[in-house]
Amino acid sequence: MILAFHKPFGVLSQFTPDAGMNRTLAEFGFPAGVYPVGRLDADSEGLLLLSDEARWNAELLSPRSHVAKTYHVLVERVPGVEALAALREGVVIDGRRTLPAQAWVLDPQPVVPPRTPPVRVRKSVADVWIELRIHEGKNRQVRRMTAAVGHPTLRLIRVAIGGFQLGKLGAGCWRELDQGNVLFSGEPGRLPRSGAGVG
Repeated sequence: MILAFHKPFGVLSQFTPDAGMNRTLAEFGFPAGVYPVGRLDADSEGLLLLSDEARWNAELLSPRSHVAKTYHVLVERVPGVEALAALREGVVIDGRRTLPAQAWVLDPQPVVPPRTPPVRVRKSVADVWIELRIHEGKNRQVRRMTAAVGHPTLRLIRVAIGGFQLGKLGAGCWRELDQGNVLFSGEPGRLPRSGAGVG
């Protein structure tokens, strides 16, 4: 069994609470026996896969797989050519350069439902959504990459893992996937219409 879940802001990618963090995956009615494949930080949103099969975990997380993870990132100020080029070439984090990535300003800008709590807004500073596609998963990597090029992340939504897209799955909802249609490489696919959903 493999599930796609749109993890909301403020929810831990685990079933047990941490000190000071009470919202976990336990509140969303998942079938018994599934566990998250990979993770998203509590302050990040978007696609999280869960499964009861270890092979999905190995396929997704193995460094040999180079599975692409795609994010829509609201950043402070509009990145110029040099900042985008730096993201694509890799930036130095903890003394190591990140792998080459794909990065561009989204045009048109996506229409994204408001977040609770709302993102801070500075009237004198323009914010813009970029798309960033990486092939590794260092701790808070996307946030650290955008900060390194002078554009702090204000909001972060994972929209795809490999060839599988979040699509229109609403925040806090999940679906069971047809394993035959789940791809971790190749062209992005859409969520199947069939399967369970919990709001």
